[in-house]
Amino acid sequence: MALLSIWHGKRDRRLQTAGEGKSKIPPSVGSEHVKLGRWLTASVVGVTLVAFAYSIFFKSILKKQLWINAPLQVVFIALMFAATIASLVFLYKARLKLWRGVFASLSGAGLVILGFQDGVYRSDDEWMFSHFYYGLLAAMLMIFATAIVPEIYQDKSQRWRKIHTILNCVALLLFIGQGITGSRDLLNIPLSWQEQHLYQCDWKNKTCPKLTSTSYKL
Repeated sequence: MALLSIWHGKRDRRLQTAGEGKSKIPPSVGSEHVKLGRWLTASVVGVTLVAFAYSIFFKSILKKQLWINAPLQVVFIALMFAATIASLVFLYKARLKLWRGVFASLSGAGLVILGFQDGVYRSDDEWMFSHFYYGLLAAMLMIFATAIVPEIYQDKSQRWRKIHTILNCVALLLFIGQGITGSRDLLNIPLSWQEQHLYQCDWKNKTCPKLTSTSYKL
C-alpha cells in the first residue's frame, strides 16, 4: 500500500506540474520512492544470495566435502559472494552512467555464476516454469531498474520511466510465478532421509527399488 500511495503521489505531482507549472505535493515523494526501490532491490538480491548460499553449502560443499576435494572452488564461491554484494553496494554509490552499468553487470553476473553452482535446484528440464529462473530473472530486473533511476529523472521524453514501469510489471508477474513454483518445488525436493531411496528410482520407467527394513536410517 505504501508503494502504491507513493507511486500515485509521484504521478499526481507530475500531472500538476505539467498542467499548472507547480504542485502542492512535496518533492520528497520521489526520494521516498527511490529509497523503497533500493530497499526492495537489496531485499530481493539478499534473499536470492541466502538461498544460493544454503543450497551450495549443504548440497555441495558439505555433502561433497569440497573444502578437502576442491578447496580452490570453495574459495572461488566465497569470493563470488563477496564480489556480488560489493558490486551491489557500489551500484548504489555510483553516479556516472558507465560505473552504474559496470556494477549492475557485475552484480547480475555474480548471481548467474552462483546460481549455476552444484547444489542449486534449478529444474533445467522445465526452465520455462522454474522457481530458480523466475527468481534469478526478477533479481536481475530489480538490479537493472535500480541502475537506470537517474536516467528516469533526467529523461524528459519519459522513455526511461516507461521502461522502468514495464520492468516492474514483469518483475511483479515473476514474483507471482515464484509463489506458485516455489510451492511446487517444496513438494518435488525430497527430504534428506528420502534422498537415498528416491535417487535410485528410474523416473522414466516409473520404477523404484523395493524397500527393506534398513532402507531408512533416521
